[in-house]
Amino acid sequence: MADLFLAQLTDPFRIVLAIGLVLTMLRTRAASGTWIPLGAGVVFIAVLIPMTMGAPEADRMQAIIAGVFSTSVIVAVVLGLRALVLKAMGR
Repeated sequence: MADLFLAQLTDPFRIVLAIGLVLTMLRTRAASGTWIPLGAGVVFIAVLIPMTMGAPEADRMQAIIAGVFSTSVIVAVVLGLRALVLKAMGR
């Protein structure tokens, strides 16, 4: 399970999707809020990748569970980097 988690943390497709999720949330924050779109997006990414990449049925649930955690970590890092950049810019 740890190997799966680490593999998902370094998956470029997952990272790009998570960055896109954060950017989309920032643009639509006034209309839809912050936490519900992020949570729904994390679950969407976690389910999308194992379902489309053809993972075996037995491994699919483990991949989804690990995907929720790894995508959450990636989103948290992206939000943290954004906060650091905004702070450095004085905003």
